[in-house]
Amino acid sequence: MARGWESKDVASQVEETEAPRQKVPHGSKSPEQIQLEQQRQDLQLSRTRIMNELVSATHPNHRKSLEAALAHLDKKLSELG
Repeated sequence: MARGWESKDVASQVEETEAPRQKVPHGSKSPEQIQLEQQRQDLQLSRTRIMNELVSATHPNHRKSLEAALAHLDKKLSELG
């Protein structure tokens, strides 16, 4: 029973994330704007993943690597505006 509930919950989450994309008219944004938004979203997702890994990282070298990756992502995000 719990498995069915989880799959319904996942399906509703997928629908919620896809719904805003469908509401935006395709002609309102230029291809460059769409590409910049996609890049920004990708960088923000990567940043979130790195932050989550950084919270649980215990090895100093791994933490340094994650912190460097985080700094790089922050720099890229600031360049995009």
